[in-house]
Amino acid sequence: MTEKPKQTKKKQTQKRKPGRKKKAIPLNKKINNLIKDERFKFVLSVFILFFAAYLTLAFISYIFTWKVDQSNMGQNDAWYVHSNVIADNWAGNIGAVLANSLIYKWFGVSSFAFIFILVLLSFKLINIKLLHFENSVKYSLFGMIWFSIALSFLSSSNYLILGGAYGYYVNYWLNAIVGKTGTVFLLIILLFGFIIFTFENSLYWVKIFVKNITERKKIKPAIDAANSKVAIKKQDENDELEKIKEEDIIIETGMPIDLDTNAPLEKVDKKEYKLHDNGEEVLKPDLGFEVENTKDVHVASEKLEEKLSGNLALEVEKNKDILVDNQEVQLEDYDPTLDLSNYKFPPIDLLENHSTGSSEVTNEELISNKNKIVDTLKNYKIEITKIKATIGPTITLYEIIPAPGVRISKIKNLEDDIALSLAALGIRIIAPMPGRGTIGIEVPNQKPEIVSMHSVIKSASFQNSKMEIPIAIGKTISNESYVADLTKMPHLLVAGATGQGKSVGLNAILASILYKKHPAQVKLVLVDPKKVELTLYETIEKHYLAKLPDAEEAIITENQKVVHTLASLNIEMDNRYSLLKDAHVRNIKEYNKKFISRKLNPTKGHKYLPYIVLVIDEFADLIMTAGKEVELPIARLAQLARAIGIHLIVATQRPSTNIITGVIKANFPTRIAFKVASMIDSRTILDSPGANQLIGRGDMLITQGSDLIRLQCAFIDTPELDKITKFIGEQQSYPSALLLPDYETGDSDDPTAVDLSKRDELFEDAARLIVVHQQGSTSMIQRKLSIGYNRAGRIIDQLEAAGIVGPFEGSKARQVLYTDEYSIEQYLNSLQ
Repeated sequence: MTEKPKQTKKKQTQKRKPGRKKKAIPLNKKINNLIKDERFKFVLSVFILFFAAYLTLAFISYIFTWKVDQSNMGQNDAWYVHSNVIADNWAGNIGAVLANSLIYKWFGVSSFAFIFILVLLSFKLINIKLLHFENSVKYSLFGMIWFSIALSFLSSSNYLILGGAYGYYVNYWLNAIVGKTGTVFLLIILLFGFIIFTFENSLYWVKIFVKNITERKKIKPAIDAANSKVAIKKQDENDELEKIKEEDIIIETGMPIDLDTNAPLEKVDKKEYKLHDNGEEVLKPDLGFEVENTKDVHVASEKLEEKLSGNLALEVEKNKDILVDNQEVQLEDYDPTLDLSNYKFPPIDLLENHSTGSSEVTNEELISNKNKIVDTLKNYKIEITKIKATIGPTITLYEIIPAPGVRISKIKNLEDDIALSLAALGIRIIAPMPGRGTIGIEVPNQKPEIVSMHSVIKSASFQNSKMEIPIAIGKTISNESYVADLTKMPHLLVAGATGQGKSVGLNAILASILYKKHPAQVKLVLVDPKKVELTLYETIEKHYLAKLPDAEEAIITENQKVVHTLASLNIEMDNRYSLLKDAHVRNIKEYNKKFISRKLNPTKGHKYLPYIVLVIDEFADLIMTAGKEVELPIARLAQLARAIGIHLIVATQRPSTNIITGVIKANFPTRIAFKVASMIDSRTILDSPGANQLIGRGDMLITQGSDLIRLQCAFIDTPELDKITKFIGEQQSYPSALLLPDYETGDSDDPTAVDLSKRDELFEDAARLIVVHQQGSTSMIQRKLSIGYNRAGRIIDQLEAAGIVGPFEGSKARQVLYTDEYSIEQYLNSLQ
């Protein structure tokens, strides 16, 4: 009876044994996990920041109370802390001890560098980068030690708090070894060496500085010599040298002198000869000099004898040795902006800064999103080795590097799961990131920032741009202004759903052109079927717009006038290609460069060619109403017009395949997609999904043939555009808008009108056939004359225009208006 319970207890013990065996976590791993914990880092960061503020208070107070505190302290810091004596320091007894140790006993007032290092460390713990931490610590420590020694050298022992005990003893030791002068030289050499080895290109700038100082001493005699004048008069065939009006002339042996008054300063190493009225030359030593504002002199010598000993003799044989290029006069370059030379570009102040300043991504948001992404991936057993966040104006890009062996497609398929965990729309996964070796996850910010046109136009990338037609569209994920060259695109297709930012994007493109290009350099052809989007640009009609000669308004709103304008642009394209052919150049840039340098004769039809930008705000409406009459000329312009400076910007809110056809897509390599409703629409625009995952309100994707770039479109409001156009419209303008070539529409306004002067060869046979059978049928002509349906249809149209058959009546055959062969023969003879 007593053994059974023991056995039962033993069995129970054996069963519980595996449950009690729990693997203990090592202490070092616990400490490591604690250090990596974000909460611990945040608390430690706050503690360090408050400690830095406490030290600042103690240091500042110590500067005023150090004598009193030291007299109370004596030589024992610990006694002073635990005593009943209350220090005068604002930070109390501990603050007085810390300030005394760091300032008096260590590095003096240079110890403030400790506070700077603590502040940087505090922000670094919570992933806020004020400055580069390692470099800042290195510079601070060197500066603290160097200033400690330098201040001790400048102050006496009575002011020990300036350099501290460290600086005092090191300075005392240096004075004993190398003396005061040697100490000064040593301090200067240490500072100079630190700068040279620490900062890149510092040695280069030192050389430039020394070089400028040494060359300033040589510039005055060089300018005096360069400003001397020479007058050479051409006479008969012997062309003898008669008179030299001024004393001196500088001649360089072996090569002509060609001094351009407008050329920048250029260093020239040459020998200087002083030529007197008696023809003798005196050799001067080598001289390096800079020449500025000199007159054009072109002197060439075929035979020049030099005697280096004594005076230099110059022997000139007739006038073949010294030639003056008076026959070829260098003309000034043609200035296309001369007609509006007083034109002023709109000031940036006309644009408003719409940024609120309160839309920054908080550190809590970054950490929360990071943890959710990592946890979601862990739930599907996907480990990552690194994660990095790049904050943009409206979205934040999280770049992750998966652990070895993880398939990219597995992460790509978790797009919806990550969106669910983050509770956000517009999540887009880029797997992999082109050229980075990472996987990108784009997450919208909780408080998106408005990208104002003011910030984009003011950016250095736009202001310093050397592009032909720079257009500022918006900002990238890395908060950099995106500026592209329209001539390199060379045509732009913009698509997106209603209200997602297409019209604002067009206005941003047009505004960037107005801010960068002179009216003589760019002309705009604006097509606005909606009649309300582009009306603000009527004010600048005589500055920037182009139109048909008989058009009353420069902004085109009627579909029939759009067809005529496109036909006129095709004529302009052919005319420009003829000019390029005659000038033997390949593109408009080479042509204009040749014309500006006056190498093309205007009397032969050559002229300066401005760029022409055709902007169509709603392309779908034109396709629905005009169809092939619009699509074919646009396709022809897109195929051929790039080289002669005609560029197209086409926008549509209906990105379907019957609007954006294959012909259009093939000739528009650069495309912008705002938010669309479905993946099919995104593939129609970009040939890839992504536009359906945008968040709207200017969020866009742009592709130039390969990679997709996500941008936030710059916002420009109507009042801003109104100010810009009014500012331009109030200035002096051309007499009228640029007139495009006249387009001949024919004798009739009816697009179906037929020219009877170009009748078909079988016209008379078909007329006799129809009168004989009294049946006006296309199929009968096709069958009896053995021709195709298209040709038979054209013949029926000609017979209708000639009044032989009646109009089309649906399923019924056309009415034959001639009843006998005799009457039709008389009519046919009259047509001849």
